[in-house]
Amino acid sequence: MEDNPAMLVALACNLDANILSAAFPLLEEGRVEAIEWSFDTLFGMEAVPAWFEELLAAYSQQHRLIGHGVYFSLLSGHWTPEQQRWLQHLSELAARFRFDQVTEHFGFFTGQNFHTGAPLPVPYSAATLRLGQDRLSRLAQACRCPVGLENLAFAYGLDEVKQHGEFLDKLLEPVNGFIILDLHNLYCQLHNFSVSYEALIALYPLQRVREIHISGGSWEDSVLVPNKKIRRDTHDEAVPEEVFALLERTLPLCPQLKYVVLEQLGTGLATAASQAQFRRDFARMEAVVTKHRAGRPAQPAESFMPLQPLVPGPVVTDETLSEQQRLLSRVLETAPSAAAAQLELSASPLAHTNWQVEKWEPQMLETAISIAQKWKQ
Repeated sequence: MEDNPAMLVALACNLDANILSAAFPLLEEGRVEAIEWSFDTLFGMEAVPAWFEELLAAYSQQHRLIGHGVYFSLLSGHWTPEQQRWLQHLSELAARFRFDQVTEHFGFFTGQNFHTGAPLPVPYSAATLRLGQDRLSRLAQACRCPVGLENLAFAYGLDEVKQHGEFLDKLLEPVNGFIILDLHNLYCQLHNFSVSYEALIALYPLQRVREIHISGGSWEDSVLVPNKKIRRDTHDEAVPEEVFALLERTLPLCPQLKYVVLEQLGTGLATAASQAQFRRDFARMEAVVTKHRAGRPAQPAESFMPLQPLVPGPVVTDETLSEQQRLLSRVLETAPSAAAAQLELSASPLAHTNWQVEKWEPQMLETAISIAQKWKQ
């Protein structure tokens, strides 16, 4: 029987002064076993510092550089020139650096061209499934390594939360892809929808989990539901105790787990105190991983490479979905309140469709408006 995939501790390490200041002592001590790089955040830069390229190359040579996309907007109904250029950039980077894997976020981005903001859900329909499978095949062809998707933190209702793991499984099946199980995203759903860990984790295809994220977030008061706080995946605070507890419970359930990654935005690492806390969070993550990998039962390792050659045909698009996404983006970005948004949506072409806007929980629509208006350009 083959050895398990190595369970490595990693950092989300981008070209950000605060992140690098927080991470430097850990890198210097040789404790960071892999780096996750959000490669597309540098697509607009004319030149990347040589020292940062050397850092990436060092991890690449050890097969311990993992790529994490942010701006592809995988499930946008329309195919844009920006998406085509994104894939071309990725293909060029994959020729320079050896990515051990590449991932993207589930969902579509609000904004005029769907390439800004935070990812939001799409209907779990046959048409969306076909579109997402097409996009993933193009992603895999561009990077020539295993590809995966991250579970989404946000949902409009509990039914959507319960269907998410199965839909991810179906999306990834044709490319034999994997899941990043973001435990803070899971924590958001556990809290926001009052569902138990046991009930929710059972709905995920845990044999596909090759990577785990841990991070922090923030609380947002609901105007509509007094005393209700919504957990948001803002990545700007330290890892909460509840997420470390989820890490302890989840590691033994994921036989193909290879990377455990600590994430935090540089905006949350502006002080010496926050950077010191970041390193303490890393040390705690490191201790949990070290404990669990020591007693890990033997398991055949899955390559997560496509089982058949990828020959994408014409780009799959869905103009109906695209128009629906534009309409929803406009409503979310301009609505003065959740009540006004719900009234407009109920009289729009989104009513009585796979979007199921009639079932959206008011406090989650309120949160979607907050997300969209924060990122509106």
